[in-house]
Amino acid sequence: MGWFYNLLFLWIFIGLCTFIYLIFSKTIAPYGRHSNSKWGITIDNRWGWFWMELPALVLMPVIVLISPVQKNEIIILILSLWILHYFYRTILFPIKLKTKGKKMPVVIVISAFIFNLFNGFFVGYEIGNISQLDFGINTLIGLIIFFTGMYINRSSDNKLISLRKENKEYQIPQGGMFKYISCPNHFGEIIEWFGFAIIVFNLGALSFAFWTAFNLIPRAMNHHNWYKKSFVEYPKDRKAVIPFLF
Repeated sequence: MGWFYNLLFLWIFIGLCTFIYLIFSKTIAPYGRHSNSKWGITIDNRWGWFWMELPALVLMPVIVLISPVQKNEIIILILSLWILHYFYRTILFPIKLKTKGKKMPVVIVISAFIFNLFNGFFVGYEIGNISQLDFGINTLIGLIIFFTGMYINRSSDNKLISLRKENKEYQIPQGGMFKYISCPNHFGEIIEWFGFAIIVFNLGALSFAFWTAFNLIPRAMNHHNWYKKSFVEYPKDRKAVIPFLF
């Protein structure tokens, strides 16, 4: 399986280079609060989210299910966690969004679609064809971390959505992890996928966790800077994405 790991290490390297570029170039992906018309054709925000996340929801489970790996309890658990996250992100989250009229550039949708294709392939192929998986202490630790991250992510998302429901204008979110960081939803998702990587305990899952951090940390920093520019009363001791650090 040398070809697989060569591609996977290349994918991780591309992720690291992307992270460095996003940090130092301060490029802002134009969707959500940063939406603008400079990036070409746009589509409805909700449909954008659906098409971005769909490959991850479908591809990884299909690859595992058609692979030679025995479909035992640990495989069922891993697939269940994956689908639990991506069914919410692909189907439920777009429905809950209170962003009527918001648009997303098609180029962003296509980029995220390709990103999720690659990650779904790497995670699914290694689980289905290479890894020897079983229950262990890593399973318990990973589950605790995974569901902690999921709780932080979803409760923070719900808080942001409720603010938009109450008021069409952006507001300073308060309470929960927002006391410490501007983007606990991103922080929670990073934690979630590192928990998943501990459960699966292979390089494909770890690469996905790193890619999640590579993508969401710069995004969170852009949000943090936007809050500080938009609200003079924004809490000065609040960090961007990692509590007490940055």
